[in-house]
Amino acid sequence: MANTTGKKYGGRQKGTPNRLTKELRTILKDVLYNELERIEELLESLKPKERLELVIKLMPFALPKVDKIGHTNNEPYDFDLLG
Repeated sequence: MANTTGKKYGGRQKGTPNRLTKELRTILKDVLYNELERIEELLESLKPKERLELVIKLMPFALPKVDKIGHTNNEPYDFDLLG
């Protein structure tokens, strides 16, 4: 029979962190930090094309993405840059 009262019975209390998720994140962080310590060595072992592809894939994590700024039709120009 389903609980139709809308009240929660059993399980974690509201606001209690999920232990499995916390443990998994800790393990993944450790693995990532170990790989980051070896990244230069690993990059040198790659062919130039593979190295460039990997660097391009990693760039969004290190550099902010720049949005394009464009002019739309019928939008006024403002060339008064100095005040």
